[in-house]
Amino acid sequence: MPAVPNTESLSGVLERIIFFNEENNYTIAELRPGDGSEKTVVTGQLGGVQCGETVKLLGSWTKHPTHGPQFKISSFKSELPASIYGIRKYLGSGLVKGVSKGLAERIVDRFGDDTLRVISEESAKLQEVSGIGKQRARSIKEAWDEQVVQRELFIFGQTYGLSPALCLRMYKQFGPEATTVLRTEPYRAAREVQGIGFKTADKIAINTGIPNDSPQRVDAGIEFVLQELQDEGHTAYPHEDLIAQASGTLQTDLEVIQTGMARLLESKALRSTKAHDGRAYLQLPFNFFAEEKIALAIKRLKGTPSALPPIKRDIAVDWAQEKAGFEFGDSQKDAIKGSLANKVFILTGGPGTGKTTILQAVVSILKAKKSKILLAAPTGRAAQRLAESTRAYAQTIHRLLKFDPSQGGFVMNENKPLSADVVIVDEASMLDARLAAALFQAIPSNAHLILVGDVDQLPSVGAGNVLKDLIASRKIRYVTLDVVFRQKKFSSIVHYAHAINRGEVSLPTALEDVRQLDPKKDFQFVSASDQADAARKVAEVFKSFVRDELCLDPVADAQTLAPMHRGLAGVGNLNQTLQEALNKNREAIPFGALKFRVGDKVIQTRNNYDKNIFNGDIGIVTGLDGVNGLLDVDFDGIEATFDKSEMIDLQLAYAVSIHKSQGSEYPVVVIPLLKAHFMMLQRNLIYTAVTRGKKKIIIVGETAAYAMAVRNSDAKSRSTLLQEFLRQGSSLSF
Repeated sequence: MPAVPNTESLSGVLERIIFFNEENNYTIAELRPGDGSEKTVVTGQLGGVQCGETVKLLGSWTKHPTHGPQFKISSFKSELPASIYGIRKYLGSGLVKGVSKGLAERIVDRFGDDTLRVISEESAKLQEVSGIGKQRARSIKEAWDEQVVQRELFIFGQTYGLSPALCLRMYKQFGPEATTVLRTEPYRAAREVQGIGFKTADKIAINTGIPNDSPQRVDAGIEFVLQELQDEGHTAYPHEDLIAQASGTLQTDLEVIQTGMARLLESKALRSTKAHDGRAYLQLPFNFFAEEKIALAIKRLKGTPSALPPIKRDIAVDWAQEKAGFEFGDSQKDAIKGSLANKVFILTGGPGTGKTTILQAVVSILKAKKSKILLAAPTGRAAQRLAESTRAYAQTIHRLLKFDPSQGGFVMNENKPLSADVVIVDEASMLDARLAAALFQAIPSNAHLILVGDVDQLPSVGAGNVLKDLIASRKIRYVTLDVVFRQKKFSSIVHYAHAINRGEVSLPTALEDVRQLDPKKDFQFVSASDQADAARKVAEVFKSFVRDELCLDPVADAQTLAPMHRGLAGVGNLNQTLQEALNKNREAIPFGALKFRVGDKVIQTRNNYDKNIFNGDIGIVTGLDGVNGLLDVDFDGIEATFDKSEMIDLQLAYAVSIHKSQGSEYPVVVIPLLKAHFMMLQRNLIYTAVTRGKKKIIIVGETAAYAMAVRNSDAKSRSTLLQEFLRQGSSLSF
């Protein structure tokens, strides 16, 4: 590449990597120049390059005020090491599995500057080195070949901003063909490897000469637009609206998009359904089948006689009241009778309205009748709370259905149903369409299904609006509890939660200083002037109030719930602020902009069925191996080890988004809330956050932001077809 004006060149052996950011490949490293001069610090993007390699850099010299002269990289070219020094450094870095530093020394002593050629082309000669037998020589050759392929992938991928961890994920998916797939079928890579995305694939396609209106680009682009809509919660989208949106995203004529849609519909890559309003809606196949299967399962359950023995419901309610030691309200009695009488039943209501009381009563009655009950919830923490409240075993839906990675699906399904008379699911507002479909199909036809949740909370993180759609369809019996029974025990939190739901803006007196917080009060507000002030005060709450005043563990017993990820009062910055406040002075494994330390609270951001760890699971780092880049995490008793390629699915969890907190409860909840969060300030968001607190709620921010959230009841609607499938009498008659 010809040098541009004011650009200088520098070449040599990469001696040491001082810092590397996985997210953008930014590197600070030491270079040993080829002319024998002193080592030089170089900075810039050096993705995929390893110690020992010879690099040719273009850039310019700068002077750091503390560290002196540095070479700022604008572009680079990397070659395998040619000198004996470079080869020793490269092989001894631990890059090639099975080759330790000592073994690398012996191999280079024997073969000198011909070492890499011998490993690549005449690996049998490695047996001439002491300690290497036939099998070890073969394994070193295999590891070398794998490293060569990965190196090519890293260097190609870094041009498009792909991190080494993402390249490793590519390699796991496609093996030695990974670079070829990325070059020739970039949209396939985007479909099959999470994290690459359509926009990255589009950059590669443009640079490799794939036309703007090529079928593979248009088809992938339409699917990409639907996937983005799915990320917003939609399972379906109107045909004409999708054409317009795809045309805008792809900067392509409407006719080209229409042709692509026709192609996708013909190949069944898209599904079309005509709704009762006369409009056609398009869906990705798995969303179509998920909602259709939910409707079919409901029809099947409602159309099959119950397996329960005869129950005199009035007598059962009286018995449960006597056992509980108090009289139930009328709506609570209706809920108990409804759950026993209906094959599919929904119980909904806000905090303090008695959902737990109903669950305890129903479980007690069913146990007395020797019925087999299965209790489940979408998250581990929700399942734990369900077990504690009912004094019965409960588990997550994923573990109930037993996912089998080798089969790529759940073991329990319509062909192998669960063994149960009644299946009770708590926190049902968290059910997305795909998980609900898997669960409902696995329920035996003669069993009852009881869904318990709060429809005023945020909808599921995944696509769909299952609980609300089921209620709105009027095909399922439901009871809404609206009388608060536990005001005395949880007066302030319950009071403010219901006030939020009614749109009433009321707050306790705002405090100017964290030191004014009262340990006897359960709902308090601390003023903050801006995001930086809020972040600082959130950290103070954890240190001076939670730890020192309440004598609680600030990591285990308290949780920050933020409306947004970005900004100084967003999840990302709050995590780094709280990590430094609560868990500093420890050995760390750097990963991009993050540092993981023993004792850190972390959250899994993607289902990992091999490890039995799921999206939203929170754990504590219990160990790390900096040499091999391994992290040990305890997720409520499930131990898992993560290598660098898997850490991309981990984030710090001192602060999590309010969306991610669904299904969980914490003794202390701290909520930063500012006008800067205006895009997310909605009633159901603040309601969800407040109802996560068991003992203490502390809001840090601006009272005006709280008022904005409470008054804004215009939650974004989701476009789904579940109600449509439930209503279609021709194929789904009820």
